[in-house]
Amino acid sequence: MKNLTIPEEEYMLPGHTACLGCGATLAMRYALKALGKNTIITIPACCWAVIPGVYPSRALEVPLLYTAFEVTGAAVSGIREALSAKGIEDVNVVGFAGDGGTADIGIQSLSGAVERGEDIFYIMYDNEAYMNTGIQRSSSTPKGAWTTTTQVGKIRDWKKEKKKNMVEIMAAHGIPYTATASIAFPEDFIKKLEKGKKIKGPKFYQVFSTCPTGWLVSPNKSVEVARLAVESKIFPLYEVENGVYNITYMPKKEVKVKDYFALQGRFRHLTEDEIREIQNDVDEAWRILVEKEKWSKSLMKVQ
Repeated sequence: MKNLTIPEEEYMLPGHTACLGCGATLAMRYALKALGKNTIITIPACCWAVIPGVYPSRALEVPLLYTAFEVTGAAVSGIREALSAKGIEDVNVVGFAGDGGTADIGIQSLSGAVERGEDIFYIMYDNEAYMNTGIQRSSSTPKGAWTTTTQVGKIRDWKKEKKKNMVEIMAAHGIPYTATASIAFPEDFIKKLEKGKKIKGPKFYQVFSTCPTGWLVSPNKSVEVARLAVESKIFPLYEVENGVYNITYMPKKEVKVKDYFALQGRFRHLTEDEIREIQNDVDEAWRILVEKEKWSKSLMKVQ
């Protein structure tokens, strides 16, 4: 039997309070396997604010600081500066927040932290809505999705706007490393985190994390749905290192957007024409990503 390259050590304990099939728990579990014991995590208001349990219970074997919804970027900055003042530079300082607390409410403090060049990890577990507070839409909710604030009725008021691209926003800050990852591809995620441990400065990760409760998905299909998101190119796996794009997984088979949508209740209202429109958006976004990879790598050769 082939040995996997996933560390055996566990820093997330059983007995947490997450929903069945929660992708965010896998995101944390894999992150800690890569980062190890020498890690401090700060978490804002989000699903993960309740998943570890209520004091004195805990599901994590690393120090954890809870903070306000909008200040994860400021919190990781403060932890890093406090450690540096004591001459401690070998601790992994991690902000771990959802898409609402990152792409919306927390984007200001995150932008400030990465602009200052703080030596931090920031992991956005992307379950594509405010799941902890009632499945409200965020700017990371994909086009076409039902949420409790984009409900489907006579006027078909599902989300019309495209998903905000946080990796591109972080890359535009000129940080040394930013990447996408998925709970369905743990080795890719762990490899990217291990690369980040060797890089000085801010590192940003957007981790696709299925939410069966909010996506109306069977809990036992959580990882399968995440894999289909990558295979259909809705959520490509890539990294941007010092401005150079690198696609880390090329889909091996033809998977259409409708195949990904089929397992989720949040898209069941879409017509064939609407699905075709979203498919065109996905195809164009993939074409642009491939061109960015070619262009950035060719530019590096010229330099």
